[in-house]
Amino acid sequence: MAGFRNGRGRDNRPPQGQPQQAPYGYDAAPPPHARQQWPQQGQGRPPYGQQGAPQAGQRPYDEPEYFGDPYGQQHPHPHAVTANNPGHTQVFSVDDPYGPATDHHAGAAPVPTGPRLPWKALLSGIVLRPADTFLRTRDHAVWGPALIVTFLYGLLAIFGFDKAREEAINATLSTAIPYVLMTALGFVLGGLILGAVTHTLARQLGGDGSWQPTVGLSMLIMSITDAPRLVFALFLGGENGLVQVIGWLTWLAAGALFTVMVSRSHDLPWPKALGASAIQLVALLSLIKLGTL
Repeated sequence: MAGFRNGRGRDNRPPQGQPQQAPYGYDAAPPPHARQQWPQQGQGRPPYGQQGAPQAGQRPYDEPEYFGDPYGQQHPHPHAVTANNPGHTQVFSVDDPYGPATDHHAGAAPVPTGPRLPWKALLSGIVLRPADTFLRTRDHAVWGPALIVTFLYGLLAIFGFDKAREEAINATLSTAIPYVLMTALGFVLGGLILGAVTHTLARQLGGDGSWQPTVGLSMLIMSITDAPRLVFALFLGGENGLVQVIGWLTWLAAGALFTVMVSRSHDLPWPKALGASAIQLVALLSLIKLGTL
């Protein structure tokens, strides 16, 4: 009877819902519901609305990130999730191995770096290699060669005109020397003014060159291109037919050199470069080539 009162002899199983007590000295196994039941790989999460309450030891899906991810998945950066959504356009760039494609504009031409050209290489380069010479000197002032060559040209230019040569020859030495020197200084001053006008027009047309190389090179072009006409005019006179033909040819050569110089110095297309040097060309034609000085 005592056995029946103590519950032995009927059913030794514990009441339903209560865990079975392990014998003394043995560790009790964890209850089934205490283990975390993670969905296996490949199984998706249950649909929205069918998720039950989280069991003990199991974290909800909306827990903060610092609890860790039991699935071992790496969550993307928040900006990467919304990068391509409306209002969150992602900025990206594509590397071009040939460099950025840009339209032609002033300053786009590459400028060779290097030392200043010596005066011999500069003078010979204007005649033999004008494009390369003007490009290499677009950032270098050439005041020394420009002033010296223009002054020497002015000293001899007076003898290329018939009337001026007769006056200089018939005058006394004390009178002829100041007259020749004033004429040379006049050529230098005129070259400076015409070069400044060419530079101003080039800048108004969109050029970006410096004024010192432009003015100095324009003075050199004026003096060098008229040298062949002047050599023949010293012996044949300025009114000679051959001298006139040489003068027109050298004037056309000056126009070509002015165009190349302004184009390289200011990075302008040749029509604009020719337009920028138009006033200087007209002035040289009327004052020197036509003998109206």
